[in-house]
Amino acid sequence: MRSEWGLWMSQAQAGDAVAYERLLRALVPMLERFVRARLHDQQAAEDVVQNILLALHRARHTYRPERPFQPWIFAIARNSVIDSLRKQKVRRRFEQSLDGVPDPSQDTPIGPEPDSISPELARALAQLPAAQREAVELVKLHGLSMQEAAERAGTTAGALKVRAHRGYRKLRGLLEEMRTDP
Repeated sequence: MRSEWGLWMSQAQAGDAVAYERLLRALVPMLERFVRARLHDQQAAEDVVQNILLALHRARHTYRPERPFQPWIFAIARNSVIDSLRKQKVRRRFEQSLDGVPDPSQDTPIGPEPDSISPELARALAQLPAAQREAVELVKLHGLSMQEAAERAGTTAGALKVRAHRGYRKLRGLLEEMRTDP
């Protein structure tokens, strides 16, 4: 059957839709085995097989009938698997577990958790003007975006940025003073 793949591809290049469908149906089981042997995530494997079929479709004009078909399709499959593994690696680097993250639909108190910051930082934060302290806590301690923090604080994102920047600068000075004063 594999010897027919190159013939079907040549026919598909010539516009034979039936040959193209035959080729794709014959390739899918082989591609699934190939991908599953390299990826252990079932959903990712299915996605990669679909990506291979799309890549085959986009690159079908590059197949040369005088050349063997299998190395051509396996090169496409191998590259698709490698792309998927790279994306997974990048995704893992930026994703974080949601365990322990509070439910955003419930009201969370504004202000740092007492155990989550150092005593020095807590003292320095307490010395900031209320608006600056709120901006720093919302953005840096609670991890809100400027827009989310501004909505919580009842101001604009621009105004909150100014408050936060002034708060950072003042905090830096207060912490330096604490380090130099015994």
